[in-house]
Amino acid sequence: MATFITPPLSLPHHTNLPNSTSPNIDNDRYFANHPTVLLISQCTSLKSLKQVHAQMLRSGIFFDPFSASKLITASALSPYSSLDYARQVFDQIPQPNLYTWNTLIRAYASSPDPTQSLLLFLQMLLQCEHFPDKFTFPFLFKAASELKAFRVGRVFHGMVIKASLSTDIFVLNSLVHFYGSCGNLDFAYGVFLKIPRKDVVSWNSIIMGFARGGYPEEALDVFRGMEKENVKPNDVTMVGVLLACAKKLDLEFGRWVCSYIEKNEISVSLTLSNAILDMYMKCGSVEEAKKWFDRMQERDIFTWTTMLDGYAKLGEYDEARRVFDAMPCQDIAAWNALISAYEQNSKPKEALAIFRELQLRKDAKPDEVTLVCALSASAQLGAMDLGRWIHVYIKKRGIKLNCHLTTSLIDMYSKGGDLDKALEVFCSAESKDVFVWSAMIAGLAMHGHGRAAIDLFSKMLEAKVQPNAVTFTNVLCACSHTGLVNEGRTLFYQMEPVHGVVPGEKHYACMVDILGRSGLLDEAVELTEKMPIARTASVWGALLGACRLHGNLELAEKACSNLLELDPRNHGAYVLLSNIYAKTGKWDRVSGLRKVMRDSGLKKEPGCSSIEVNGVVHEFLAGDSSHPLSMEIYSKLDEVAARLKSVGYVPNKSYLLQHVEEEDMKEQALNLHSEKLAIAFGLITMVPSQPIRVVKNLRICGDCHSVAKLISRLYDREILLRDRYRFHYFREGNCSCMDYW
Repeated sequence: MATFITPPLSLPHHTNLPNSTSPNIDNDRYFANHPTVLLISQCTSLKSLKQVHAQMLRSGIFFDPFSASKLITASALSPYSSLDYARQVFDQIPQPNLYTWNTLIRAYASSPDPTQSLLLFLQMLLQCEHFPDKFTFPFLFKAASELKAFRVGRVFHGMVIKASLSTDIFVLNSLVHFYGSCGNLDFAYGVFLKIPRKDVVSWNSIIMGFARGGYPEEALDVFRGMEKENVKPNDVTMVGVLLACAKKLDLEFGRWVCSYIEKNEISVSLTLSNAILDMYMKCGSVEEAKKWFDRMQERDIFTWTTMLDGYAKLGEYDEARRVFDAMPCQDIAAWNALISAYEQNSKPKEALAIFRELQLRKDAKPDEVTLVCALSASAQLGAMDLGRWIHVYIKKRGIKLNCHLTTSLIDMYSKGGDLDKALEVFCSAESKDVFVWSAMIAGLAMHGHGRAAIDLFSKMLEAKVQPNAVTFTNVLCACSHTGLVNEGRTLFYQMEPVHGVVPGEKHYACMVDILGRSGLLDEAVELTEKMPIARTASVWGALLGACRLHGNLELAEKACSNLLELDPRNHGAYVLLSNIYAKTGKWDRVSGLRKVMRDSGLKKEPGCSSIEVNGVVHEFLAGDSSHPLSMEIYSKLDEVAARLKSVGYVPNKSYLLQHVEEEDMKEQALNLHSEKLAIAFGLITMVPSQPIRVVKNLRICGDCHSVAKLISRLYDREILLRDRYRFHYFREGNCSCMDYW
C-alpha cells in the first residue's frame, strides 16, 4: 500500500505509545506491529472486533490512519462484517486515508445498496485530499454495473482518462465488465480492443458480456480468438462459453466444451459444474443433465433450481415436483421456478395452487417475482379475489411498486374486468416505463375504449416514453376493436419513420384485421401482397376472420389454404371456414372439413369458461355435466330459454359446426355452450348486486353474445365476459362492443 503524509496528530499520552511523537512523522504503518492492531486479524466475530476497537480508542492508536484502515477492513470485508458498524467507525476517523475510502467504497459496491458506494465517492471528492486511484475506479464501475447506471459509468470513464489511468489493466477490465452489464456491447468491445496486454480476466469479461447480452455467436468467436492468442482459459472462461452454448441451444458444441474442460484439466468449480448442468438442461438433454447432477459431489440452491426449472419448462411437472420435494432447502427461487413454469405454460390453476401452498408452508416469503407470476396467473384465470388479495398484501408489506409489479397489477385488473381499478393503479404509479404504459393501453383496448387508448398513447409520447413493438400492437388492437380505421392506418404508417419501430408480423396482422373488420377486404389483401416480410399464419388468420364476418367465401378459401400451408395443424382455420360454410348453408362442405379434421387427428379446441364465486374458480366445458350443481344449472338454463323465447329470441343456428336435422337438437346444442353454463351458474350462486364475470378460452359466438345481452336486460344483471380477444360488458341489453367485434 502506498504511504501518505497525514496532518499532524495529537495522540493521548499512554505508556505503550512510542517515545517519538514528532508532528510531521509518517503515521501510516507506524503502529503496524502494535499488539492491539495485531489483534484485529485474530477476531472471529463482530463482538471481539468491537472489543479491539475499544482498546484502540483507549490507547489512542485508533487515530492512526493505518490502524484505522485495518479496523475498517475487518468491519466491512470480513466474514462477520457489518456495513452499518463499518460506516459508524469510518465517520469517527478524523482524516481517513485513500485506502480506507477505497475499502468502504468497495464494500458498498458489493452490498444490496450499491448506491451508497457512489454517494461515498462524492463525499470522498469533497473531503479527501487525494485523487481517486486505480483501486477506486474498479469498485465504482462494479457499483455502476449493479445499478445499470450507464451515464454515471460514462462519467467515471471520463475521470479515468483524465487521471491517466486508461492503460491500467484492472481499470480497463472493470470497464469492459461495466459496459457489458449495461448491455452496451459496442462500448465494451471497443474498450477490450484497446487493452494493450489482455489477461484472462479481459477475455472473460468480454466473453461473459456477449453471452449474457444475447450474442452467443460473438462470445464463441472471442473464445476462439483467445485460443489463437494462446491465453489459457480458466473455469470462469468456460462458464461464459457454456452460457453462450445454452443461449444458442447448441448441444453439440456444449458437449465439445465439456470434453475441452476435461482435456485441459480445467478446475471444475461449483459454478462451472452448475453451468454444465444448465447447458444440458437448456439444450434439452435431460438425460445428460440428470447424469451430471448425480455425479456432482457438491450442490447448492442453484444446482437444485436448475434441475427443477429445466423439468418444469419441458412440461415434466411430476419430475419438477419430485426435485422440489427433494431439495434440502426450498428458497423462494425454487418456489418461483415452479410457479412461473406453470404460469408461463398456460396452467394458471396449478400455478395458483403452488402459490397457496407457499403461503401455508411459510418457509419462504413471496418476493417480487412470486407476486408477478401469481398476478399473471390470476389474470389468465380471471381470479379477481386472489388478485385483489395480492394487491392488499403488497400494500400491507410495504412492498414498493416497481414497474414490473405495476404492469402486472394493471394487467390483472384489466383482464379481471375492473378497468377503473387498473386506471387507478396506473395513475398512482410513481414510475411508468414503456411496459406500464403499454399494459394500460392494452387494458383500454380489450375493453373497447379505442379513443381512450389512442389518447393515452399520445400522453405517453408527451411524457417522452419511447413506444416499442408491444405498444403498437396494443394500440392497433384498440383501433381494430372499435373500427378506428383512419387512426389505425395513420399509426401503422408512422411506426418506422416517426418512432423507429419496424412493423412485424403482429402489426401487419392487426392492420389486416382493422381493414378486414371494416369491410375493406381489397385493401387488406393489397397490404398482404405488399408486405416486406413473409406472410405468416397470423396474417392469413386475420384475413380469414374478416371473411367470416363479411361472408366472402372465395377469399376465405384462399386465406384458409395459405394458413394451412404454413400451419397444417391449425384447427382454428378449419373452424372458421366451417363457420362460413355453415352460415351459407353449405353443410356438405362442413361435413367434408370435419372428415379432414378427423382423418388428420385434429380436434376443435373445446370451449371452456370459468367463473369465480367466493374466491373459488369454477370451470365449465361445452355440454358439461360434471359440476356438483349441474342439475340446478340446467334447470336455470331451461328457465332462461323460456324467458328468452317469450321476448322473441330466435337461436342463431349458423354457429353450429355440423348439420343437425332436428330443430330442437340445434337449440339444445347451442344451449350447451360453456359461457351459457357459466352465466347460469352465476345467476344461481351470486347476489344480484354482484357482476357475473366469465372468462372464455375461445372467441364468444354470435348466439351467446345475443343471449348475454338479453339476460342482462331480463335479469337486470351486469355480465362481464372476456373471450380470447377482448371484453364484452353486458348491461341493460347492450354490450360495450356495440356489436363491433
